[in-house]
Parts: sequence; C-alpha cells; structure tokens
Amino acid sequence: MPKRGKKYEMAAAKVDSLKRYELEEAVALVKTLSFAKFDESVDAAINLNVNPRHADQMVRGAVSLPHGIGKETRVLVFAKGEKAKEAQDAGADFVGSDDLIEKINGGWTDWDVTVATPDMMGQVGRIGRVLGPRGLMPNPKAGTVTFDVAKIVNELKAGRVEFRVDKAGIIHIGVGRTSFDAQKLSENVEALIETLARLKPASSKSPYFKSIALSSTMSPSVKLDTAFARDML
Repeated sequence: MPKRGKKYEMAAAKVDSLKRYELEEAVALVKTLSFAKFDESVDAAINLNVNPRHADQMVRGAVSLPHGIGKETRVLVFAKGEKAKEAQDAGADFVGSDDLIEKINGGWTDWDVTVATPDMMGQVGRIGRVLGPRGLMPNPKAGTVTFDVAKIVNELKAGRVEFRVDKAGIIHIGVGRTSFDAQKLSENVEALIETLARLKPASSKSPYFKSIALSSTMSPSVKLDTAFARDML
C-alpha cells in the first residue's frame, strides 16, 4: 500500500472509522477534511445489495442533482437536420454525425456525455468499441437515446448525472464540490438516494443499501448511517 502523505494522515485522524455518521454530519466533516489547493470533487460510493451479473439486478439510470456537480458537462449529440439544430440551440457542445464519427475513430474522446437520436444508433454502434469502455455510449435506459434532444441537453447542462453499478455492485458518482455549502451537498445526496430507491430491483436482497460513503478527491472516506436511505424505500 502506498505511503500516505502527512496532510492525509491528519485528515484521517479526524474520522472515526467505526462510526456511521448522519448525512448532515458526514457532509460537514468531508468539507473540513479537504486540504488540496483546488476545489475538490465530493464523491459518493454506494454499495447496493445487487448482483449486476443478473440482468434484472443491473441498476443504472440518471439523476438530476438539484445543485449540479460544480463543473460544466460537455455534451456531444449525434443528430442530423432539424434535430441537430435543436441540440445546438439547447447548448450542446458538439453536434454532428459522420464528421464526429470520423474524428472519434481518430482517437478523440474529449467530452463527458453522449446523446444520439434513435436513427443515428446504427452509425454510432460502429464506434461502440471506442465509446463503450469509456462510458460514453448513449443508452435508452439512461435517456440518452432520444428524439427529444433539447430536453436531454438542457437536463445534462443543469446537473443530470448518469450512473451504473460496477461489477461489485457499487455506484461511484460525484455529488458536488467542497466549495458547496453543506445543505446543497446534502440535498444532492438525498436526490441521488431517492432515485436509487425508486430503481430498486424486485429481486434484490435486503438490505438494499449495504453501505454509503462520502469523500473528497484527496480525503479519506466518511461512512454514513444508511437509516435515512432505508426510509426512502
């Protein structure tokens, strides 16, 4: 295990590793643990009691965080004609079809979320080997394959974030920045948990929320009492 720095060790000393903190207390603590010179991201790690190898237990979707994540989301839209114009008018950063596919085949992947109209998916599928491993493939379940491109672009720009469980059943997602006040961070976390509660698979076992932890980019994690999450089920 790599040696931790002195500032990290000082931050870790403030955290009771055996305690499960209330949400508001955890958020306030994470803010005090930040020691980097930049505005650190605040991230949540939610361990769900699901087995992603079973299709009926794959939890994925999107949440519109009420206060965004503190950085601009760069949106690329595959569309033609009127739909391309709608995407541009809504504020999409990159809009196109064959021209973008050629650029991506050349190695370019400098954006955050991909949207595509359904009629473009045949062409987009040809670059799935590039987009898939980077988490950039548009998906109907996440709402990013749609003809309503203006709506989805507006939502993404306003703080809509996609998520999916990894192989271990854990969702890793940014919920804001350490510069956010504690109430905004708490409200973002609550919005995320409410969304995950609604997506609970019928076949998942109890407890659905096995563990929830918050941390900033450079700090140790703070574990939460999951009672508030269970109350949302």
